[in-house]
Amino acid sequence: MDKQVTDYYQVLGVPRDADEAAIKNAYHKLAMKWHPDRNDSPEAEDKFKEIATAYAILKDPNKRARYDTQGMEGVAHFTPDDLFGGLDMGDLFGDMGFGFGGSSIFDRMFGGGRRAKQPTHGQDLRIRVEVPLALIHTGGRQKINASHPVSCDACHGYGTADGKAPALCKACNGSGRQAVSHNEKRGEQTVQIQQITVCPACGGKGTQIEDPCKTCGGYGKVEKQEALNITIPAGIEDGTVLRIPGHGLPADKPELPPGDLHVSVFSQPDPRFQRRGADLWRQETIEAVDAILGSEIEVPTIDGMVKVKIPAGTQPDEILRLKGKGLARYQGPAPGDLNLRIIVHIPEDLSEEDRKKFEEIRVSGSK
Repeated sequence: MDKQVTDYYQVLGVPRDADEAAIKNAYHKLAMKWHPDRNDSPEAEDKFKEIATAYAILKDPNKRARYDTQGMEGVAHFTPDDLFGGLDMGDLFGDMGFGFGGSSIFDRMFGGGRRAKQPTHGQDLRIRVEVPLALIHTGGRQKINASHPVSCDACHGYGTADGKAPALCKACNGSGRQAVSHNEKRGEQTVQIQQITVCPACGGKGTQIEDPCKTCGGYGKVEKQEALNITIPAGIEDGTVLRIPGHGLPADKPELPPGDLHVSVFSQPDPRFQRRGADLWRQETIEAVDAILGSEIEVPTIDGMVKVKIPAGTQPDEILRLKGKGLARYQGPAPGDLNLRIIVHIPEDLSEEDRKKFEEIRVSGSK
């Protein structure tokens, strides 16, 4: 339990009389933002843990009643099993579209009895991919390549030529350690000192391979280039992490599952635009006369070319906003905007005729 938290209602941003639906909706929104499989920020895991704890307490009528009447003291004794034992986090995360492991995130963060029940798996692998703005706008499938070790098919990950589990190390009887004892004189007494060291015969593995697999050389793993197709949700934000279960690093023990692949998604640089969330920004240069008298220009948008009216008297660095011409907004009601920053070009070399015209404008403007 987090001793720093003073009000779980404030954590979820709901009033004290909020009903169960309001509490669940608030949790769902915050969990999407702070889920560590989606948010790379250092504080994401702690923030998500705080949000999950608040939800677990306020969703349960009995726990909520204890909290309302006794404050933090009423719920401080709850273990992770007490808090989350009756919650189906898989169902809660099932409609988010990112393939999050509903229970695995709690197992990693809260431990306890729930953690002990989960099988050990290989380490997770994290890669970064960049996708075009057009795909972020529409959403769709993106092919990615990931090179990493996988379990050797020839030996089933054991590293042996026959594909069976290797024999126990005879030097340490499979413990991976050796005890070395020696006597040491301390004053008038002789004390026996025992030192535990890594078994030099097996390097601490507890097994020895006499006939190694020819495919992997006894390592039990081989390097593999994987081509995967992932689904990019429309409007996905830069830095969002998509989890692909089972495509991480293989476990140390062949019978255990591999880890997961975490794909950090970013938008590719686009010479036409700069991205700021769902909004796009672009710089347009116009002539001074067009800024004075007004004009019409054609500009690119994420959906194609459009004509834009430049109002008469447009000032340098003025922003023209094209509403709804930006990127799709993730799970939002409307797309972002395209913002045009207007740069007014001042000619350096004027013809005599053009100079006279500008002089006339200056005289006219001073009257």
